[in-house]
Amino acid sequence: MSRRMTVVFHDEDLYTLLKVEAARRHIPASNIISVAIREFLERAEDTELLPVIETARAEWQEKGGRPWSDKIKRGV
Repeated sequence: MSRRMTVVFHDEDLYTLLKVEAARRHIPASNIISVAIREFLERAEDTELLPVIETARAEWQEKGGRPWSDKIKRGV
């Protein structure tokens, strides 16, 4: 399903750069905007996960965790 949205550019130079890049790549500017939004949301999700990852890493170190590469070297 296709949805419409109006994007207002307060930075004329940014708008121009977007249009030029879209023309250079022979793709609609909306494709570039969609990719940029998707990447932004993925980074935001990654940022939310960082505390969980850090907690797991700290627990792993606290319990004497060893890198997976050590197990591979020993053939375990």
